[in-house]
Amino acid sequence: MGSSHDNMLEDVLAIPDHLRDALWRVESARLEGAETSGLLICGMGGSAIGADLAAAAFGPRLRKPMVTVRGFELPSWAAASTTVLCSSYSGNTEETISCFGGASRLEARRIVVSTGGALVDDAREKGVPVIGLPGILQPRAAVAYMFAVAAEVAAGAGVAPSLRGEIEAAAAHLEDRSESLRAAAAEIAEELDGTVPVICGAGLTAAVARRWKTQVNENAKAPAFYSELPEADHNEISGWSGAPEGTALSVVMLEEAQQDGRLGRRFELTAEAIRAAGSKVVAVRAEGESRSARILEATMLGDLVSLELASARGVDPLPVDAIERLKSALAAS
Repeated sequence: MGSSHDNMLEDVLAIPDHLRDALWRVESARLEGAETSGLLICGMGGSAIGADLAAAAFGPRLRKPMVTVRGFELPSWAAASTTVLCSSYSGNTEETISCFGGASRLEARRIVVSTGGALVDDAREKGVPVIGLPGILQPRAAVAYMFAVAAEVAAGAGVAPSLRGEIEAAAAHLEDRSESLRAAAAEIAEELDGTVPVICGAGLTAAVARRWKTQVNENAKAPAFYSELPEADHNEISGWSGAPEGTALSVVMLEEAQQDGRLGRRFELTAEAIRAAGSKVVAVRAEGESRSARILEATMLGDLVSLELASARGVDPLPVDAIERLKSALAAS
């Protein structure tokens, strides 16, 4: 377990380098700019979350729709004027390959980001540009690559302004914060150990909450869930008030330094209600000068927390046997 844990820890700590390398790889692909009606990013798991994070980094700076597609089909409103980024680290993701076929039938502008596989073979055959990735990571460890690629493709498609300078500055910010994030992760994991965490985000941190949840699932091999404010205050808060005594749930409140004051008040009151119901609440605040810096800091922290939880549980973070068994069963059916 030690070697796998150490290798995955190295990958998380290398996120600043991954961001810089991703920018270089997009530039090397020499994509042609094109004004389109919107951007669809098709992917699953770790190949999709980077797009969610990039859209959150743009926030109000988005000029046109930027939508993540997790499934086999493009939305019914997709058209030839849409840019479609097919994101699959392995290049063999069934759902993403299906979406690539749908984009081909629409004659939409297509771009692929991958390490190889059937998706890249098909793209090369059809003359579709490919942004190549290093094939030495676990797919979930390529989040920084997928984030930067989605952001740069969005800028090239006229969907949003370029975040290149912001991403470069965020990489330096993460390097400066690396040791403090590791220390914070150890403290947070100690608080969460032995509980089922619910990660709650809002606005900029909503996509980050989803990333925390999936990293706890895959790395710590533990159940975890995510939620979003203000929506949770219209339904989920009632569930907390009625939780049976002794329920081993905890909540991580993912705030950010420059959030809307209305969201800040909701975080505060929701945390009070959950504590009053007998569940543990851990408050986390992402810092950074830009939206990208705050999103990436919170993402890196969550990855580190998941590895700390894996260590506490005595599990190897590397294998995802349950996913592989499901894929095998699907292939046999």
